[in-house]
Amino acid sequence: MSYTQYFMHLGEKNRPFEDAMALTHETVKDLFKNSHMPYSGLAPEALKAQLEAIDLNNVRPLAEVIETTKQLVAKNSILVQHPHTLAHLHTPPLIVSVLAEHFIATLNQSMDSWDQAPAATYVEQIMVDWLCETYQLGERSDGVFTSGGTQSNLMGLLLARDCFAKKHSAHNIQQDGLPEYGHKMRIICSDKSHFTVQKSAALMGLGERAVVTVKTNVQGQIDCQALQMTIDALKAQDLLPIAIVATAGTTDHGAIDDLKKVIDIAKKAACWTHVDGAYGGALMLSDKHKQRLAGIELADSVSVDFHKLFYQTISCGALLIKDKENFKSLLHHADYLNREGDELPNLVDKSIATTKRFDALKMFMTLQAVGAKTLGEMYDTLLDLTTKVAKLIESSLEFELCCQPLLSTVLFRLSDQGTMSDVVFNQLHQKIRLQLLTRGDAVIAETKVDGKLFFKFTLLNPCLTIDDFAPLLEKIKSTAIQLQKEV
Repeated sequence: MSYTQYFMHLGEKNRPFEDAMALTHETVKDLFKNSHMPYSGLAPEALKAQLEAIDLNNVRPLAEVIETTKQLVAKNSILVQHPHTLAHLHTPPLIVSVLAEHFIATLNQSMDSWDQAPAATYVEQIMVDWLCETYQLGERSDGVFTSGGTQSNLMGLLLARDCFAKKHSAHNIQQDGLPEYGHKMRIICSDKSHFTVQKSAALMGLGERAVVTVKTNVQGQIDCQALQMTIDALKAQDLLPIAIVATAGTTDHGAIDDLKKVIDIAKKAACWTHVDGAYGGALMLSDKHKQRLAGIELADSVSVDFHKLFYQTISCGALLIKDKENFKSLLHHADYLNREGDELPNLVDKSIATTKRFDALKMFMTLQAVGAKTLGEMYDTLLDLTTKVAKLIESSLEFELCCQPLLSTVLFRLSDQGTMSDVVFNQLHQKIRLQLLTRGDAVIAETKVDGKLFFKFTLLNPCLTIDDFAPLLEKIKSTAIQLQKEV
């Protein structure tokens, strides 16, 4: 039996691949041309049943598989390009990023050693150097591409833990495991920080209870006075604060902490500072708004997500560190891979992953085809639109705004609670959100602030205008009226 039809080949034997790619292109083209809703509206149970009905033991022609994928998967996916897809931090990807994915998938480079990815290794390091320069982290800085904020946050805090143990007692956690005082280690962050701080602490052997949260203000920014008091209280209990996490763009509020003040407090307490810039870190490209990130250049480590406001396809992130020496706690030589004395750059030396994707190509191509200046202007447009949307909501009698937006997130709720209890009023908001989704009208999110449930718009698409929001707010109003009548 010949397996030729299943693979791409050198030379001119690629007709099956060319035909399949052409068919897939037409499928996506047709989907975008004829889709008018952010989601099909198919109920979860019906979608699950249709997908489970596919017989995976029945091998069919590739053209049929592509058609099935179109009908069941593509048509029942959330379309991030739709103006009423506003729930999560999922951006419409740049065309150049989608094209880069084609190169990445076809070439299938493994980014662990130079002899597996010669050009790719250099491209990633070039992009890391560009990032370190952009964030002004200094001559000793370095970084590595990751799968996103979760991996970046884990790596940043892992390096913080190892660095603390080395300085505190010359203990090598990589070789000897957690020190006897490991149960005293504490990581401090705001109560609006991403949950991956707790997940990281668990994976690092410290446990989620090692994370101490500090209260935030109404806009979701960390209270620096409370932060100092927390550090003092921990030290008074003979506990060991090892790292402080500042957030540049919280998931709920889009809040950016006072990075300079947080890092100053951390340095005086001899704590590692990690900035989770997965959401708002992109503002470094905006001449108008990058001052919001003032102080980020002083951080020991920074998380950056490119599949958010850099408009790259999922997944694509990076961890940047101020002193490359700290990457040594991840170094392990393998005779078959990154042998001692090997002068070639092997990216596995500074990563917790071995095989990883050539995601750096996406940003490498984007900077050439779009440019950092244009990306920065997109953010200016987006933040200006966010302010307009907030004012539109604030001027409506039917809605109340939670707080003024700091990034591109708008939190709001219905203004008239009537005789409903807080619990029932919260449930009404949940029902509105779900009905909008299952009717295929809109994909919006919800979150709680001080026990109150708020709708959340996460604005990410710089192509939107204020005219896209009036009809969406009308849908929310009419849905609310309908559900209140039913109650």
